[in-house]
Amino acid sequence: MRRAGGPDRHQPAGGSTLAVNRDGYPERVKVLLDANALMMPAQFKIDLFSEIGKLLGSFEPVVLPGVVQELAGLSRAKGNDGAAARLGLALVGQCTVAESPGSSIPVDDQVIAWASGKDRLVATNDRRVRDALLAKGIGVISMRKQKKLEILRR
Repeated sequence: MRRAGGPDRHQPAGGSTLAVNRDGYPERVKVLLDANALMMPAQFKIDLFSEIGKLLGSFEPVVLPGVVQELAGLSRAKGNDGAAARLGLALVGQCTVAESPGSSIPVDDQVIAWASGKDRLVATNDRRVRDALLAKGIGVISMRKQKKLEILRR
């Protein structure tokens, strides 16, 4: 147990460095956020970025241009889904917009294609996308019991 005000012996001395991820690598894991993942904070009242941070340590949130377009379309709707999409668009500002693997294919397929790279995870609640990613051996961050996020792997 650490006393308040004392040094944290588990952190390097001398200033801030890039935090390591849970596996001990100093590089950030890239986490692609799907449209429905960006809508989770409004729908389920969770802090998406801090919950992913608890799971991974250091990570880089990434979105695809197709996901931003999907949220923009959904944000025009009235009601809860429109409000959730508008909040999702606001959260896009905290993410890196990655290059799309192909604009002519559906957004879900773009997500699956992008996630095939090294050290990448996808945050989604879409069952079809989640099952396709898990079948390819790609890790997925998904909602559990509408309260917490968990990492799924096969």
